[in-house]
Amino acid sequence: MATQTRGPAPDRAAKPSRPARQARTSPAKFVTEVRDELRKVVWPTRKELVTYTTVALVFILVMVGIVSGLDYVFTRLVFSLFG
Repeated sequence: MATQTRGPAPDRAAKPSRPARQARTSPAKFVTEVRDELRKVVWPTRKELVTYTTVALVFILVMVGIVSGLDYVFTRLVFSLFG
């Protein structure tokens, strides 16, 4: 059975064409651009760096404690059940 339509056929959207290929960047230009971008970075002060490092280490130690505690509890539970 053929499909019937009324009126003009809808315009189909054209397929998007591929973007033009960019020329390769030379290694010297790449290094220059990386250096320029790194100059834009806002680097942390020593105090901020020490604070961030301390917070990260404390968080890691807390997580290690939680995981170790759960591991100990589950190990004792499994050994008491299966023995």
